[in-house]
Amino acid sequence: MFWYDHGMAGWGWVVMALGMVLLVALAVAGVVLLLRSADRPASSTARPPALPSPKQVLADRFARGEIDEEEYEQRLAALRAHGRQA
Repeated sequence: MFWYDHGMAGWGWVVMALGMVLLVALAVAGVVLLLRSADRPASSTARPPALPSPKQVLADRFARGEIDEEEYEQRLAALRAHGRQA
């Protein structure tokens, strides 16, 4: 049960000291990585919001009163004609 006169040889103390330093270094690195991953913004994986279609933009401008009905109809007809050519 107690080899080497109740203690460790010279290299045993060195190995134990290096093992403890390695264990503490791994624990600190784990905490640092955990904190860094929790600090990252979640938006990096999210998609940007979709842009509205040209017809929707035109309808919104008409609803806000920026353009009148005649201009709305002209621009809507131009959008429809352009869509058929593409």
